[in-house]
Formats: sequence, structure tokens, C-alpha cells
Amino acid sequence: MTRSRGPSPVRLALLLVALVIAILVLLGPRPAAAQEITNYVRMEVDGRVVYGVLEGEGVRELDGDLFQAPTPTDRVHPRSAVRLLAPVAPSKVIAVGRNFESHLQGRPRPPEPGLFAMYPSSVAGPGDDILRPPGADNLHYEGELVLVMGRRARNVPESEAKSYVFGFTAGNDLSERDWQDADLQWLRAKASDTFALLGPTIVIGADPDDVLIETRVNGEVRQHERSSDLIYDVARIVSYVSTYITLEPGDVIFTGTPQTTQALADGDVVEVEVEHVGVLRNVVRSES
Repeated sequence: MTRSRGPSPVRLALLLVALVIAILVLLGPRPAAAQEITNYVRMEVDGRVVYGVLEGEGVRELDGDLFQAPTPTDRVHPRSAVRLLAPVAPSKVIAVGRNFESHLQGRPRPPEPGLFAMYPSSVAGPGDDILRPPGADNLHYEGELVLVMGRRARNVPESEAKSYVFGFTAGNDLSERDWQDADLQWLRAKASDTFALLGPTIVIGADPDDVLIETRVNGEVRQHERSSDLIYDVARIVSYVSTYITLEPGDVIFTGTPQTTQALADGDVVEVEVEHVGVLRNVVRSES
């Protein structure tokens, strides 16, 4: 009678290697599940100003401070029944200038983020008119990604900076170019009323370092670029600003505009769309 021989040592070794690889695949790191994207709004409803969260075609009202774990209520309003406001009421409005290569137009890259400031009175929201002050004859749009701070930040290291950001929104940093050149500081040029437009929502759950920014004037695309092209990214900006200025929850940072801009005329419809945020739409109206 002939005895059957078992697997050879080489075959056994190969089987063992395959088994080890299979175990490592099963126990190894899994791809992280995509974080759910949430859109928060600040709105006026029934004579009250409250925060809400978008849910389909409705807006669920929240009780409490947006930055202190607010409580969802059972009050859900149709979107058509609420008036959306600037999604946050910041104590400070900081902005970074010349932060896209495409906007430099041959000018040297800044050695560090170039900062300027606006005021809470500069802020306006979706649907508000862009008010052109007397003499503002060279008023330009600047579509931007805007960061919304979620907690107090002072001297924050770059490695931790993004954890201080609550979310992001869309912004339009209106700029009067002649005043920028003529004035001692960019006070009139950047901080006039309605020159810091924000909205319509604050997004959490998406990466602000890679979203599309698009600006349209009367339906024509004028700016179209991703935030991944920023010279100084989100972590660098937040860390740098917090080195000099204490940032509080709800403060905002405009991160810079891409490509080129053009002068606006009365009646122009300006739309800034940031991926996941929605469309910030405003119309230019002269005050003169």
C-alpha cells in the first residue's frame, strides 16, 4: 500500500505567509468613515434671532450658544419661513491678503501671512445689499473661504490650530481699490459697512483646506479655485493670527481671494459659492 505524502515544507511556508497576510489585512487600519457634513445657520424667525441646523427642506431651531453644544428643539421651520442672517456675529473680523499665487499677478510671495482687520459693523449676510459709499467708484468683489473659530485661541501651535476652528463659511471681502492705494490704512477700503459679507451657512465635517471657491457676477464666473492652493493654509493662518491676537468663539478669518477681481456697478448681482456652504448672494446698491 502506498502512503500519501503531506504538503512539502515549501508549500506549508507559502500557506503560512498567505495566512499571516490575510490576518494583517483583517486587523490592519480601516479607511476612516467620512464625517457627516452639517450646516448651521443664524436666522430671524418670529421676531427672534436664533441658530438652527439645516435638515432637508427645513431648519431645526437650536437652544443655546452655537459654540457651547446647543440643544436641538422640536421647532422645525420651512426654509422659506426664516430670514437667514450672517451666520455668526463676530467680535473680531481678521483677513489675510495676497494668499493665492494666482492673485499675486507677479508680485513677490509674502514672507508671512499679511493681516488686516475689519469691524463687526462691516459684517452683512445673505441677501443684504452691498452698500457703495459715496466716492467708492472702484469697488471690487473678493470671494473667499472664511474660518469660524470655535474656542478661545492664543499662541496656538500649528500642529493644534485646526482643532480650534469650529467650521467655515463663504465670504466676500469688498475692496475699494483706489482707497487702498490712497489712504494711510485700509480702513475705508476694507472696513466700510457691508464690506465683510458672510454666509449663508457654517459647515462642519468638511476639510477647509480643500474646497472650491467660486465667484460669479451676473451669472458669469469670475473666480474659480480650490483652497488647497492657498499659500498659507488653515493651520498656519490660525496659529499666526493667535500669536498676536486672542481669538474668541465666533470670530472669523477671511483667508484670501484667488485670481483677479473687477469693479462692480450698481445693480450687479454677486454670488460667492464655497463648496458645501451654499451661495452667498448680494446686490450692489449705491448710497450716494
